[in-house]
Amino acid sequence: MIRTRAITKIVSTTEGELQILQPISFDVNSGESVAIVGASGSGKSTLLGLLAGLDQVTDGEIFLDEAPLHKMDEEARARMRGEKVGFIFQSFMLVQSLTALENVMLPAEITGLANPRQAALEALQQVGLEHRASHYPNQLSGGEQQRVAIARAFITRPKILFADEPTGNLDAANGDKVEKLLFELNRQAGTTLVLVTHDTELAQRCDRQLHMHAGSLTEESEEKASAEQRYVS
Repeated sequence: MIRTRAITKIVSTTEGELQILQPISFDVNSGESVAIVGASGSGKSTLLGLLAGLDQVTDGEIFLDEAPLHKMDEEARARMRGEKVGFIFQSFMLVQSLTALENVMLPAEITGLANPRQAALEALQQVGLEHRASHYPNQLSGGEQQRVAIARAFITRPKILFADEPTGNLDAANGDKVEKLLFELNRQAGTTLVLVTHDTELAQRCDRQLHMHAGSLTEESEEKASAEQRYVS
């Protein structure tokens, strides 16, 4: 479902070029859930944005569902996101001037989904917020806003769902609710899930964990093997 080959990201600064990502290669299978963990500034959110087509690689290749994302311009990447990708942001990213229902409807209308209002109502019902459909974001709690964001992400039934710190701005109780909801909806839809998180419990619920450090990526199993080798030596 996702294939990356030696992708890098370099940005220009006042002090010269800064390499945010070292060459990274990994695959994610269809229906798999993968957590990317690491300290702040390690490059994990940058990597997630590249995988979702929100930004463009400096070098290397990214394939989403066999489509060459690295060769696409912004218009083509936006079309790809509309057709195959859902994204959940840490800061919710709801449109403040729209109601919960209208926020959820938005991607459905953009992609031309039949009867977007009914689909949005059903999506809100799935996250337990049908009674808040007419409320604006500033009338909702943080947990409720994130549940609206989850409904919005799932409404188009994306093949791939990306989530950037989906519980990062929530207290423990709301974080637990959102976490359970995210995995339940993901299981029902059979979506491929890639998330960035600092939450070790959330990461452990995923099929695999990838660790970012200074722009490099390692698999948890590789780290364990390396640690065991050092211990034996």
